[in-house]
Amino acid sequence: MSHFVTARAAPLALLVAAGSLGCVLGAGVAGAETVNADAPSRVVRYSTEALTSNDGLQDLYRRIQFAAKQVCPASYSRDLHANDLVKACRQQAITNAIHQINNSQLAALHASSSKNG
Repeated sequence: MSHFVTARAAPLALLVAAGSLGCVLGAGVAGAETVNADAPSRVVRYSTEALTSNDGLQDLYRRIQFAAKQVCPASYSRDLHANDLVKACRQQAITNAIHQINNSQLAALHASSSKNG
């Protein structure tokens, strides 16, 4: 099962996949180039109009973040390494989604949000 944008007329669908989630679950480390077919995923639907306004971009970015939290759930652990893996998983899922959409304004929003924490 591939984890890439599913092209549709409108609205488009984006599959947010946690390719590196295997390392969080202890099932093995998935490299940046590979996608774990068993990894949880969520579809975030958006229209092309969402990419044309600041409000639309903000809303889409929030929904991508929410989907990343679903596919990379918090560990509720005192283990700092496990917590770091969850953060890295979420960041990678968001980055992959932004890359799939290929919109410079959304990428700039992500870069700005990543800098600010």
